[in-house]
Amino acid sequence: MSSKVAATFYYDIISPFAYFYIKQRQRLESKLDITPVPVLLGGLLRATNNKGPGEVAVKRPHFYQFCVWQAEKLGIPFRFPEHHPFITVAPQRLLLEQQANWEMVEKAFDYIWVEGKDPNLSWSEFCIYLGLAADTPKPESLEIKERLVTNTNQAKLDGAFGVPALIVNQRCFWGVDTIDWTLDYLARPGMFEEASYAYAGKVPNGLL
Repeated sequence: MSSKVAATFYYDIISPFAYFYIKQRQRLESKLDITPVPVLLGGLLRATNNKGPGEVAVKRPHFYQFCVWQAEKLGIPFRFPEHHPFITVAPQRLLLEQQANWEMVEKAFDYIWVEGKDPNLSWSEFCIYLGLAADTPKPESLEIKERLVTNTNQAKLDGAFGVPALIVNQRCFWGVDTIDWTLDYLARPGMFEEASYAYAGKVPNGLL
């Protein structure tokens, strides 16, 4: 019997931080059994009254250049796609339809963030890159459409407000910089019941 804790990883291939996260996921795999679940980041952001950094003009160059620096620090290949942000509905539906395992998920991210491609502009090539037939159609079934929406809604219910988001024991750890926090939590599972954490989670909002 596995002693690993079950975890859910919500992702959208549009996110460079999700790319950085999956390239480091082995740091967690000895302790967690992580299931990758595709969502639509745009839908999740709208549902939580949030905006991605790529949608804020003044933030875009800072965010994008930080990503270049982050990749350099991590020592992983990184290249921006033709344009960003871009629509990920079709590729996210495809990954859901294919019940994509980690190998396929990582290939999808590599197509964006290593090859620097937008799959909407080269769909057949994207499919081949994933190990699928070149004539694989873009998923249009109502079932897949509804399941992707359901995944996105469930991510919100689980406390996610962006990606990458890892859910462990009903706790949401958002962002690539929370890997260390997740490891500390697994070593100290009573963390959130400690007085300082409990208070921080309920600090009154002085602007309301």
